[in-house]
Amino acid sequence: MGNWHSIGIDDVLKKVKSTEKGLSSWEAARRLERSGANELKRGKRTTPLQIFLSQFNDFLIAILIVAAIVSGVIGVVQEGESEIIESLAIVVIVIFIAVVGFIQEYRAEKELEALKKMVSPHAVVIREGKVEKVEAKWLVPGDIILLDAGYKVPGDARVMEAINLKVDESPLTGESVPAGKSVSAVEDNAALGDRKNMVFMGTSIAYGRGKAVIVNTGMKTEFGKIAGEIQKIEKEQTPLQKRLDVVGKKIGAIVLVLCAAIFFFGIWGGIDPFIMFLAAVALAVAAVPEGLPAVVTVTLARGMRKMTHRNAIVRRLTAVETLGCTSIICSDKTGTLTRDEMTVRKIYANNKIIKVGGEGYKPEGEFSHEGKSFDPGELESLLKICVLCNNASLENVNGEWKIIGDPTEGSLLVLGEKAGVKQKELEGEYPRIGEIPFTSERKRMTTVHKIGDEKFAYVKGAPDVVLGLCASIYENGRERAISRMDGVKITAVNERFAGGALRVIGAAYKRLSPDEEITEDAENDLVFVGLVGMIDPPREDAKIAVKKCKEAGIESVMITGDHKLTGMAIAREMNMFKEGDLVLTGAELDEMGDRLNDVAENVRVYARVSPEHKLRIVKALKEKGHVIAMTGDGVNDAPALKKSDIGVAMGITGTDVTKEAADMVLEDDNFASIVSAVEEGRSIYDNIRLFIRYLLSCNIGEVLTVFMAMMSLAKLPLLPLQILWMNFLTDAAPALALGFNTPDPDVMKKKPRDPREGIITRKTLSSFIFIGALMGLGTLLLFNHTLQADESKAQTMAFTTLVMFQMFYVLSCRSEKYTLFKVGVFSNKYLIIAVLFSISLQLMVVYMPLLQGVFNTVPLEIGDWLKILVVSSTGFLIPEALKLRKQD
Repeated sequence: MGNWHSIGIDDVLKKVKSTEKGLSSWEAARRLERSGANELKRGKRTTPLQIFLSQFNDFLIAILIVAAIVSGVIGVVQEGESEIIESLAIVVIVIFIAVVGFIQEYRAEKELEALKKMVSPHAVVIREGKVEKVEAKWLVPGDIILLDAGYKVPGDARVMEAINLKVDESPLTGESVPAGKSVSAVEDNAALGDRKNMVFMGTSIAYGRGKAVIVNTGMKTEFGKIAGEIQKIEKEQTPLQKRLDVVGKKIGAIVLVLCAAIFFFGIWGGIDPFIMFLAAVALAVAAVPEGLPAVVTVTLARGMRKMTHRNAIVRRLTAVETLGCTSIICSDKTGTLTRDEMTVRKIYANNKIIKVGGEGYKPEGEFSHEGKSFDPGELESLLKICVLCNNASLENVNGEWKIIGDPTEGSLLVLGEKAGVKQKELEGEYPRIGEIPFTSERKRMTTVHKIGDEKFAYVKGAPDVVLGLCASIYENGRERAISRMDGVKITAVNERFAGGALRVIGAAYKRLSPDEEITEDAENDLVFVGLVGMIDPPREDAKIAVKKCKEAGIESVMITGDHKLTGMAIAREMNMFKEGDLVLTGAELDEMGDRLNDVAENVRVYARVSPEHKLRIVKALKEKGHVIAMTGDGVNDAPALKKSDIGVAMGITGTDVTKEAADMVLEDDNFASIVSAVEEGRSIYDNIRLFIRYLLSCNIGEVLTVFMAMMSLAKLPLLPLQILWMNFLTDAAPALALGFNTPDPDVMKKKPRDPREGIITRKTLSSFIFIGALMGLGTLLLFNHTLQADESKAQTMAFTTLVMFQMFYVLSCRSEKYTLFKVGVFSNKYLIIAVLFSISLQLMVVYMPLLQGVFNTVPLEIGDWLKILVVSSTGFLIPEALKLRKQD
């Protein structure tokens, strides 16, 4: 059925067999079996077999396999046992290499898939009359869902209630202006954009709130129909992967030229052309770093998984790279830098300042005035506004008091409970009949209540905004016209409260005429009642994190909707603010225009700002070349998060729209988690650099060994199979184990990395060549020394020396700056195990008779091993000595 919009809501509920109380859990489960999960079908996925077979798509690998098969056929025809064994061994080694590549790519796919599941959307649903939060994919037709600003609509649904409900339908209709929603039925032939009583999957609530019944899910939704027509899989490739792809191709081109030269020099030196062909191709396969992007994906994805243990879910691979470059973190104050446990400390009403005792959300505490006990009954009008103009609820869960909803509103409920004013009793006596919701632009909220035959509007919000709407003041049970002096005094108290790090809320009311409409006009000519000052103390771990940021060369900037004095007080307590730093308000930002670019770097607190201001702040800081991490939770924060380099959404208070726009989601809404993610991001990038250092240095060493031997001795120091074996040993366990490196001791004491800095610079490339040349010269030295006595032994010496060079060097790649002994020999136990495992495999190749025949090796004596260890250990000793020299 497709005419849900043209029939009444009672008929809709009958057709979906549901009620106002929603479905039962049993019925929802039964319908789920029938309708299937509420999710869009994905395009055809790559199967594990396809991933494995793709490893053989490489041109060089294909040539090598064909050559090995030709060699085997020649062996069969000529009855040459060695050719048959060698060809089979080459095929086996190539399969081993393919298996390593498959594991890397398959793990990358799985890691990314698991990460996507972590950020699956949720929906608020009514089942059996109770409000629950469930994963959106478990919704079924007939479910009753609640809608609020910032929520993603989880399925196609018919609107049952709408309070100023507006929906951003641009993803579906392309219309940029949010569409207003209502309950009434519309024409049967109404276009999609004119169905004012429907909300659709993939759209988002821009304003207001409401209730709706799900009528279609999954591929049956309007979004699902479109998705079915344009199915495609998007593979994300980060800038780093793209750069490495380019680097790999450039290195590959150089390697191919060298391999061609080696091939012709070998033929000129009288070596069998077929052997030289195999050796050149094998060397090209080993030396061309075609697997770099895949390994980087594994490393990035593993890093993302590690971040989840530190309460930061990274949604995009690109964010991991950028985290290490972050130079400024712009953070919301409430709940991120602070504990998000608002507690009312002071009240201003009836020309008196009243102190309120108690901690947290426990509704216990004394009221006092000038050191004496105070009767909260004198605050009846103020408390009534605090409790009724409120969408939060206070609940006792297993003896622990918790706030459901906004913490600021929750603190007002706790205040009422302390005075004996209970929300449920008051709501029964004064039922709500209308609401104008709070928005960051309006900075206030209004509810309308029926009291007998009268109608009252209760307003709370920013003190300056509320005061500006007031024509009268309520004092000691009477209303009178508000005077200029009243305004001056209220402003002074507000500033005094805010200067003491209190968040201040203004409260007012208005008696409405019975027929007056509930619009913003109802908020004019209010009666001012009082101020409520509350505090949200700083998180201790956030204080430590701010200090860490300073040491890491990262500036912390507070962005708050509170008064600037409140922001300054908290910033000073957290050591974010020092003499000479600036504080700007939203009003000052509006006046400054483009001059913000000139001062943005010196501002540490932005107060009374809107989401639009956040966007300007990001742009101004980026103009100065900074890499910005910006936090946000409201739907209107999404543009600023998208514009920033790292958009950080709040996992607890954040809306679905904000989370979707963000690069990272904080599960605990804690500033310290951002800093932990930056630390992890730096560590991941360092590990990738070390992996590339190790892999390219070893590849260069292999190429130079063969090239120099051909040029100087016209001899082949390594056989094709030996080259492939080394490639397997290098790319497998030791290289992957580098991804488990722990961060350097000073990872958060270095300045942020320049995002324009390439991962391979001239300096690092020269060090790769230096280490590669060291490996090549050392190996060539032992090869030449043994060559006169026995060529097979000389090749075994060269083969084993180069393997040991690589094993020693990987230990030095534990850190780019510090020696192995400084960071701890066993700080990466996986690396030690990988090295021992690889050496064990090499010993088997040298000493097992069966493998000796395959790899053409001979047993080595103690004296040979002493020479190998003396020479190859320089692959560890020289890089470590250079590190010590730099530190001095």
